[in-house]
Amino acid sequence: MAKSKAPRRTLDSYTVKHINKTIKAGDCVLMRPSDQSKPQYVARIERIEADARGGNVKVHVRWYYRPEESIGGRRQFHGSKEVFLSDHYDVQSADTIEGKCTVHSFKSYTKLDAVGNDDFFCRFEYNSSTGAFNPDRVAVYCKCEMPYNPDDLMVQCDGCSDWFHPACIEMIAEEAKGLDHFFCESCSSEGQKKLQNSHATFRHSETKDEYSYQKEAEEPSKLGVARNSQAMVDTKRRRR
Repeated sequence: MAKSKAPRRTLDSYTVKHINKTIKAGDCVLMRPSDQSKPQYVARIERIEADARGGNVKVHVRWYYRPEESIGGRRQFHGSKEVFLSDHYDVQSADTIEGKCTVHSFKSYTKLDAVGNDDFFCRFEYNSSTGAFNPDRVAVYCKCEMPYNPDDLMVQCDGCSDWFHPACIEMIAEEAKGLDHFFCESCSSEGQKKLQNSHATFRHSETKDEYSYQKEAEEPSKLGVARNSQAMVDTKRRRR
């Protein structure tokens, strides 16, 4: 007769002894990758369970994917600390947790005074099977018509309120940081363009243009994205 499976119980919280941190459902954590040459995995804890004696603790997680782990890979506008909340669920040993982290909303992340090693942000959900993003459209800025990358310096036009990368308007970063007023080429006239001292910070402004992941999938040549069968390999991670 087959041996019955030992009952397991759900824990409200659990202290990971080797890092001296207490975790609970809803926390975001850094987990040890199977390939030590890769960065730590980022996950959100959905549930914690243990055997009847409180041992063999497992965490049910929902993985965050880094841009380079998605179908199509990293884009110019993806931030260095950007992750996507995926539909990939898994069960892992609590012993693979190497630390806690914070995954901020995009808006909250752009307001941080300082970004720490354990700070990340998420603005997309990601379907790991189809490569689809939700939302599939985001606002674009600048002459290059790209979504905002919080790692990049941008300056705002006093006329149209659009944001521009210094390089796209033939300006060096040091000059951009010293602006007090700026009018883009479309808004400026002779004698109207003023370049004086100021601090350039990003804030959201209304824009009619959007970047569409769906349109990119339909027009792969636009950004040089390989969408053939060879490129669409299984990107679900094998973890142990």
